[in-house]
Formats: sequence, C-alpha cells, structure tokens
Amino acid sequence: MLHTMLRVRDLDASLDFYQRICGMRLLRRMDFSEGRFTLAFVGYGEENDTTVLELTHNWDQREYTIGTAYGHIAIGVADIFAATQDAAAAGAKVTRAAGPLQGDRNEIIAFIEDPDGYKVELIQHKATTA
Repeated sequence: MLHTMLRVRDLDASLDFYQRICGMRLLRRMDFSEGRFTLAFVGYGEENDTTVLELTHNWDQREYTIGTAYGHIAIGVADIFAATQDAAAAGAKVTRAAGPLQGDRNEIIAFIEDPDGYKVELIQHKATTA
C-alpha cells in the first residue's frame, strides 16, 4: 500500500493532530491553486518505505460526512496508557479508554478522534523476544 487519503476541513488542525499528538511528520505538502485543494502527506517513515497518510483539503468544501463503511486508522504504541493520557492532555478526544479488546484480553487498545471526527485506534505493541 502507498497511502490512505482522508478529506479534512481544517488542514492546520489536522496537521497539528497527526504531528503533535500522533507523532507523525510532514513529508510533503502541495497546493493546487487551479484545482483549489492542498495535499499534505504525513507518516512515520519515508513514502518509498512505508504507508503514509494523505490529508486532502478542498478549499471550498467545509463539511464531509464520514461514511459508515470507514473504520479507523491504527497506530502501534509502546505504552498505551501513557499514549492515551498524553493524547488527552494534548487536547485529543478519547472515545475509548485504554483497555482490553472484547474477546481478546491480551490485545490492549484505545481510541482517539482527530479534528474531523475520524477514529484513530492506539494498539499496545507486544514486546517480542528472540
């Protein structure tokens, strides 16, 4: 996979969320004045090495309906309780506190919400041993 695209109302708020709260970095940003839109690509690694997130801001569109088929973005974290607490302290809306996944007590998850209402699942990374 190359990227996942989300349409966002306020690009600055979305960039702040994905960079400051989720720890991604801005990889590139392009304004298309003829088409009246901006694309911003964010991620944890370079586009040629990892899947990234494309944030699309259509300058004249202010509202979107999140489709019922869309689920969420998932991000692995080392300490889910600290990550959830840090996200909340930074202003993110926590929609599900950190805790076990129903049906799999070993999977610890939480959900936060971005400025447009998209769900971001935080998943506790399991330590691996060689």
